[in-house]
Amino acid sequence: MTSRRRAPEPTDPPLRPVKTRRRRPPAERLRVAILSRKERLYSTRRLVEATRAFGHEPVVLDTLRCDLLVEQGKPSIFYEGRALEGISVAIPRIGASITRYGIAVVNQLEAMGIPVVASSGAIARSRDKLRCLQVLASSRIDVPRTVMMREREHLELAVEQLGGLPVIVKLLQGTQGVGVMLAHSLDELESTLDTMWNLEQEILLQEFVAESRGKDVRALVVGDRVVGAMRRVAKVEGEFRSNIHRGGSGEPIELPASWAEEAIRAARACGLDVAGVDLLESSAGPRITEINSSPGIEGLERATGKDIAAEIIAHAVSLARGAERVEGRES
Repeated sequence: MTSRRRAPEPTDPPLRPVKTRRRRPPAERLRVAILSRKERLYSTRRLVEATRAFGHEPVVLDTLRCDLLVEQGKPSIFYEGRALEGISVAIPRIGASITRYGIAVVNQLEAMGIPVVASSGAIARSRDKLRCLQVLASSRIDVPRTVMMREREHLELAVEQLGGLPVIVKLLQGTQGVGVMLAHSLDELESTLDTMWNLEQEILLQEFVAESRGKDVRALVVGDRVVGAMRRVAKVEGEFRSNIHRGGSGEPIELPASWAEEAIRAARACGLDVAGVDLLESSAGPRITEINSSPGIEGLERATGKDIAAEIIAHAVSLARGAERVEGRES
């Protein structure tokens, strides 16, 4: 049952940047692959730093430079002309622009028996906004009412089903607030849809939760815990999108237990071990809008001062150790 507790309050911001403290060297050094197009990205750099702090070896792989060899009983990946070997666990950081190829690479890693923090199926499920909402709704998780349609003459009924104007217009696959618009009138909505459909883009219409205008909550789930949460607030007054990449700011918050439970349930429903869960603060409680399988950690680390990278690496190491134990029992 969704809690009607009041929205979480912000806490004091951190005073210094996050750095992972060094651990005691492990008995066995693991090779942790991080799939990322760019090594200099904040999230990638922090995952590399945390991996080293744990005493393991980070291996950054440009997803598009991975060549896949499909062969009966012997799937393999070649990178820079060499067969990829000795990887203990992989952390996919798959951008929206390379979703299809990225999913193929992750699927190949799984076929090779390499544990992954986000499976190919879970990435595909979360990247498709409608599919993600369908999965969440079928798991009895509260989501905003959403309509997918293609017939212009059905538009008035769709708006009525969403509770009236304004309504949010979303591209079926988009990220960081790109392809998200707010239509205040039927004429404006018709014009936007005509443009999108002429460009052969699939779109979603979604109810506008007025009380959450210009803000939302991002919770970062790792395993069975929420390891950090922040409220994202739009920088410009009147802007309804609060994404950090669109100039929004992050305020650290402590989620009520019931809200954290909903975020964890949402990540589990999508099959994700690590997920950024976006929640709207409605009068009826948290409403989950999206699940991100490759969540950026910069905004959350800077807002909360928590070592999110270390949490992700600790979970990845746990997956690798678990796979080793299973393999040992089978051999």
